[in-house]
Amino acid sequence: MHELTVSAGVTSGLAAFAASKGADQPALFAHAGIEPVMLENPDNRIPFARYIALLRAAQAMCADPALALHYGESVDMSEVSIVGLIMNASETMADAFLQMQRYGRLALEVEGVGANPRFELAQRDGHLWMVDTRANPDEFPELTEGAFARLVCGPRRFLSQPHVLEVHVTHAAPAYRAEYDRIFQCPVTFDSAWNAMRVDPRTATWRVALQPRYVFGVLTGRADALTRDLEASKTTRGRVEGVLLPLLHTGDVGADAVAHALGFSRQTLFRRLKTENTTFEDVLDRLRHRMAVHYLGGRKASVNDTAYLVGFSDPAAFSRAFKRWTGKTPSEARSAGI
Repeated sequence: MHELTVSAGVTSGLAAFAASKGADQPALFAHAGIEPVMLENPDNRIPFARYIALLRAAQAMCADPALALHYGESVDMSEVSIVGLIMNASETMADAFLQMQRYGRLALEVEGVGANPRFELAQRDGHLWMVDTRANPDEFPELTEGAFARLVCGPRRFLSQPHVLEVHVTHAAPAYRAEYDRIFQCPVTFDSAWNAMRVDPRTATWRVALQPRYVFGVLTGRADALTRDLEASKTTRGRVEGVLLPLLHTGDVGADAVAHALGFSRQTLFRRLKTENTTFEDVLDRLRHRMAVHYLGGRKASVNDTAYLVGFSDPAAFSRAFKRWTGKTPSEARSAGI
C-alpha cells in the first residue's frame, strides 16, 4: 500500500509555528525522525507518520493541546503550500474549492480517499455542507482541527461576511473547547455523525482573485507536475528514494536496511525494482546525482559539504562520480551555478 505523505512545506510550517511558541526545533525534528535536509525543498514529501510525531511533540513542548487548531488559525495555506497559492489565485470561492479538490493531496494525503478529493459538497435538509471524507478521523482529530480552522480562518482574511455557519465534528469535545468557539465563531457540534461545515450557499460566487490570473496558470502547471511526481512516488523506486533521502549523509544506504524499512526482503526489493527496469544501485546513484546538483546549484553548499551530504566520505571519489554524472567537476558546476 502506498505510504501516506505530507508536503515538506506544511511540515516545515508546523515546525516553525511550534518554534515561535517556544518549542526547540532541533529537538522536534529529532523526536519525529526528520532531517532538516528533508525540508529544504517545500515540495518534498515527508512520511505521514513523521508529521504526526512532529505534531505530537510540538503539542507537548508548547504545552498546547490545541496546537493544530492554532496552526490552522494562524498560518494561511498559501504560506506553506502551492495548494493555498492556487486557491488564492482562483476567481471565486467555488473555483478555489475545485482547486482544493484537484490538488489537496499535494499538501497532505489522508487515509481512505486515495486519489479522490478529501472534501466534498453535500446537500442536507436544504443546507449546503462541506464534508471531510477521510477514514478513521478520530484516530487523529488534530487533522480535522487544523483543516477546519484553516478553511474558516483563511477566507476570513478577505471575505466581508462569514462563509461557514456551523461546524460538526465526530470527536468528543476536548478540554479546550472554548477555543473552538473563539476560532470558528459559529455553533459547533461534537460527537456528530460526520465532520462537516455548513457553508453559506452564496459563497460560491464570492470573489477571491488575490493573485493575477497569469499566476494561476503558472501555479497549476507546477501543481500538475507535482501531482505526476506524487503518483510516481507510489512506485517501488519512489519509495526507495523516500527511505534513502534522509540516510544519504550517513553513508548507511545498504539495500538490506532499505528493504527492512519498506517491509521487504532484499530479494523482494530487487525483484520489484527489476519489474520497473531499474536496480537498487541505479536508484541510489541517480538520487545522489540529483541531490548533488541541488546542493551545488546556487552555491547552497561547498564541494566538500556536498560530498558529505550525498554520502561520499572521500571528496575525490565524489568528484569522479560528479564528473561521470555531468561532465563537469563539482567546482566547475558550483561556479557556474549549474
